[in-house]
Amino acid sequence: MTTSETFGRTIQLFLVDGKPTGLRKATIHGWTGLLFVSGASAFGELTARSEVDRTGVYILSGPDPDKPGVTRVYIGSGNSVSERIEQSAKKRDFWETAITVTTSDDDLSKGHAEYLEARLIRVTTQAGRVTLDNGTQPDTDRRRLPEADVANMEQFLANLGIILPVIGLDMLKPQPRAVTQVAKLANDKTAEEVHFEIRHKSGVQATAVEEDGEFVVLEGSEALIGTGYVQQSYGGLKEKMIVEGVLIPHAEDRMRFAKPWPFGSPSAAAAVVLDRNSNGRLEWKVRGSKLNYHEWQQAQACGSEVTE
Repeated sequence: MTTSETFGRTIQLFLVDGKPTGLRKATIHGWTGLLFVSGASAFGELTARSEVDRTGVYILSGPDPDKPGVTRVYIGSGNSVSERIEQSAKKRDFWETAITVTTSDDDLSKGHAEYLEARLIRVTTQAGRVTLDNGTQPDTDRRRLPEADVANMEQFLANLGIILPVIGLDMLKPQPRAVTQVAKLANDKTAEEVHFEIRHKSGVQATAVEEDGEFVVLEGSEALIGTGYVQQSYGGLKEKMIVEGVLIPHAEDRMRFAKPWPFGSPSAAAAVVLDRNSNGRLEWKVRGSKLNYHEWQQAQACGSEVTE
């Protein structure tokens, strides 16, 4: 057995009141971590839980009022998570989802919680997927923990990285390497990846790779503008990319990607590139091939090799 092997994990998501929009309880089999998730309507039920009146950390998340399409989060800790999250929620208007993190055996100390809070803030900042509402970044050394405790809390953090995306908050996941590397290095890093392309009749060209479940459009790709299509579900996202300087002016009818950008799906990427709602599974083709993304996926499922 090698240490590089990856094993499956069992995550249990329990609907406390039987409603998908109500209070939810999330756990990983074999881990003492205990998460509760609620919206504003179930917030009172969340804070009333005895498991939340324990030492731990919490997260408030919602749309960033200053950046369309971006999530804003606040991360905190406390000896009584229920008390602290109530105080924090009253001071913030942006949040729509509240998440508490404690343990089933109530074995987190104040030092553990403060360490987790600091590490969550640091990793979230490094990932750059959300806007942090926290004004400062606490130091992980403010509470000196024994070496064994640090190791345990790092494993705790790793489990949070697994369970948080399942409940809808992907704030800890590192950016794809095609996004974090400079242009030349990114091209080198993605040289062995399957590249997809759009070659539109307008002359617009775009190239993308798929990495860790995200569809990354690479730097130098183009995107149409001003097509006049009414059906544009990703118009808000495109405006956000323009404001943030991801898309910059390139020609009268198009813009250029100044840096790589990860999309949640091929269709979202195609919609931004073509300036209209698009089926990305058909629009994106394997570079140098007639296969579209859908056909490529089918070939992968059958174990067939596709070369560019």
